[in-house]
Amino acid sequence: MIEQLHTIIGQIEHEWSTKRLLVVGDVMLDQYIWGDVARISPEAPVPIVRASHQSERPGGAANVAMNLARLGAQVVVAGFTGGDKNESLLAESLRSNGISPAFISCQGFPTITKLRILGGKQQMLRLDSEELRERPQRDFDRLIEDVLARVPACDAIVLSDYAKGGLTPAVCQAVIQAARKSKIPVLVDPKNADFSRYRGATTICPNLRELSDALRTDAQNLEELLNAAEAMIPEYDLEFLAATLSEKGIALVRPGKHRIAPAAARQVFDVSGAGDTVIAVLALCLSSALSPETAVELANVAAGVVVGKVGTVPVEKHELLAALSTEIAVDTVNKVMSREELIRRMALWRANGEHVVFTNGCFDLLHIGHITLLEQARRFGDKLIVGINSDASVAGLKGPGRPIVGERERARVMAALSVVDAVVLFPEPTPLELIIAVKPDVLVKGGDYNVDTIAGAREVESWGGQVKIVPLVEGFSTTNLIAGGRKDA
Repeated sequence: MIEQLHTIIGQIEHEWSTKRLLVVGDVMLDQYIWGDVARISPEAPVPIVRASHQSERPGGAANVAMNLARLGAQVVVAGFTGGDKNESLLAESLRSNGISPAFISCQGFPTITKLRILGGKQQMLRLDSEELRERPQRDFDRLIEDVLARVPACDAIVLSDYAKGGLTPAVCQAVIQAARKSKIPVLVDPKNADFSRYRGATTICPNLRELSDALRTDAQNLEELLNAAEAMIPEYDLEFLAATLSEKGIALVRPGKHRIAPAAARQVFDVSGAGDTVIAVLALCLSSALSPETAVELANVAAGVVVGKVGTVPVEKHELLAALSTEIAVDTVNKVMSREELIRRMALWRANGEHVVFTNGCFDLLHIGHITLLEQARRFGDKLIVGINSDASVAGLKGPGRPIVGERERARVMAALSVVDAVVLFPEPTPLELIIAVKPDVLVKGGDYNVDTIAGAREVESWGGQVKIVPLVEGFSTTNLIAGGRKDA
C-alpha cells in the first residue's frame, strides 16, 4: 500500500497542473522509422526492414519535459540546439504539447538527433547525429544567464545530463546554488560518473550502472553498492538518493539506511525513457511537498507503465491513475468522493477508454440482494459507481426512524466491496441530477423497477447509454431485516 494515497490522488488530479517545472540539460530529437521484417538481406546477415512510416518525438531532457507536461505540469525546457531543421521539429513538437522551449542555438553544433529503426516492436538499429567537441564559453554563459532568470518562478528543477557536454560543473553549480537560495528542489539524472558536479542538489537519480560507476563498486553486489551509496549523501550534500534498479525497483538511500520499492511485474517492451519518467514523477512529488518515500513508490508505478510502451513515450496522467487502481481498490477512503471529485475521476476513466456503470439506493442494511445487484451491475462495464441517498433523503423516502445506519458508515461499507469503484452521496429524493452530471454508459436497477419508473433512464438513453434491470433475490429486503422477517434463500 502506498502511503498518503489520498493525498497523491488529490495532487495528481487537482494540483499538479499548477506546478511550474524547469528542465535543463541535453535536449534531443528522437526520430523513428517504423516497419516490418520478413527476411534477411542477401548482402549481409542483417534483417531487411520494410519501412511503413516515420515519426519524431522529443528526447533526452526534452522527454523529461514531455513526461512532466503529460502529468499536467507547466514546463520550460532549456538546452543547446543547432538552429537547424531538427531544432524546428523539436520546438514544434514541444509547443504542441504545451511546453515552452528555451533553446540556445549554437553555430557549428547540430541539434542532437537519434534515429531508431524498428521492425515491429523490436529496435533494429540506432543512428546518432551530434557534435561532441567542446563548445565555446560564450554559449555556456548564454545558457546560464537564461536559466538563472527563470529559477525564481519554478517549483522544482530537473538537471537532465546525457553526457553530451551541456551540463558542465559550472552550469550545474550555477543552477543548484541559485535554486538552494530560493529553496527550490533540484533533481539530477546523471550520466557523468563524477557526482561532485551535482553537489548540493536535493537528490541524484542514477540507474544501477551509473551508481556503480560513480562508486567504483561491483554492481552485482547490490547490498554492498547501496551501503556504499549511503556515504554519498553527506559527501555531496544531498537530502537523499533514488537509484533505479531495473526489474528490482527503485532504491531510496538516506544517510545510514536504504530501502527498495520493488517493481510491479509487467510486460517489458522497451526501457527507453523509463529514467525520464521516474525523475519527472519524483520532481512533481517534491514540488508538492510529498515525502521521498511516497515519491519513490509513485515513480515506481509510473515506470511500470512506461516500460510497456515502445520508444521514449511519456506516461500519461490517466495511465498513472489507472495503474494506481489496484491501490485505490483496497482503499475505501479514496472510493468515497464528492460529486465534483467523481466528475473529475470520470474524465480520467473516459480518457482511459473505460465503460462506466451507475446504480443507486439507500443501502441502509446491506444484504445478499444488494450484493447480487452490485455484482451483476459490475459485469456491464469496467467501473461501477454507486449513488447512496443521504440520511435526510432516506428519512424523506422511508419515514421516521430511518436510516438505521448513518450515511458515512453506509458509504464506507459500500466502498469496501471490491466490485465498487466509486461511492457518492446525493441529497435529492432521486439520483436524477447526479446521473445527468456524471453521464454513465449504463444505468442499472433491480427488478422491482421498469424503464418508465427508473429515475434517469430517459436521460441515459438520450446520450446513447443503456438501461439494465436485474432480477431481485426473493425474500431479502431491508424492511424484512428490520421486521425480523428474513426468509431463507
